[in-house]
Amino acid sequence: MPEKSSSAKQEQRRAGFTLRELEVLRALVETGKTTVAGQRLGLSQPAVSRALAELEATLGRQLFDRVGGRLVPNPEALAVNDELGPIFSALTRIANRSAAGTGSHTGTLRIAAPPTIAHRFLPPIVAAFTNANPQLEVVFEVLSSDALVTNIAEDRHDVGLTDTAVSHDSVRNDLLLATEAICALPSRHPLARRETIRLQDLEGQAFVALTRRHSGRTLTDRLFDKAGVRRHIVIETATAVSAAEFVREGLGVALLNPFPIVHQLGNGIVVRPFATAIPYRTCFLTPASRPPSLAAADFIAMVRKRLS
Repeated sequence: MPEKSSSAKQEQRRAGFTLRELEVLRALVETGKTTVAGQRLGLSQPAVSRALAELEATLGRQLFDRVGGRLVPNPEALAVNDELGPIFSALTRIANRSAAGTGSHTGTLRIAAPPTIAHRFLPPIVAAFTNANPQLEVVFEVLSSDALVTNIAEDRHDVGLTDTAVSHDSVRNDLLLATEAICALPSRHPLARRETIRLQDLEGQAFVALTRRHSGRTLTDRLFDKAGVRRHIVIETATAVSAAEFVREGLGVALLNPFPIVHQLGNGIVVRPFATAIPYRTCFLTPASRPPSLAAADFIAMVRKRLS
């Protein structure tokens, strides 16, 4: 029996790497430590180290650099990990669907978004997803972007959607949409006659600004400071929706992410392209500590489908 078992392992090694080794790779990319990866996978630290060594031997190249007690993935490891994303998502969906025994999701799906996205984009999609999954409890919360990131990192929500730049080891980012700022103006504003608004056009103009907790605010301020263009900030506000309403009331102009409000502005306000690029990235956020649940993956797919 021992000889047969050894022979089987050799055959498996000749056929390539194992699923367990790929799981170890993903866990190490996300955590950087063999002990933490082992806890996640239910393996001992030596078993994690052994699996990594065997995978590197099979591929014939090193995947991680050892820096200050951490394993830092090199470009080769990151490339392999990116290829594995769809594979492990598919395996998770298969496992969850088998466990549920039905096409309708069960359990709980916890969704979070900041006010503008929560109020102006997600409700009909969340409603459709809830109707399609009557056995699933859906919890939908409206949070500030900072609170949203914290909740995702601490695994208190399954999926979030935000346009705030996020860099957090415990949060996985998945791009939904890339956009650039537009200029919103009162419909009778003199600049509304122009096809494109330039940075210099806003010299001395009354300006409606988003509060400094927004990731785009820092970049916007930096661009104006660098160009030496002075705005007259008459009000700061927390959401793009409220900024647009202040523009409608004639308080000033604003630079806003067009998603998701550009087609919902109504009368009294016009939008024009802004010549200086101010990028926004709207992303799904999920906990990095585990793959998205089947319900979360299907919800993300529904959002993508609706947007397209």
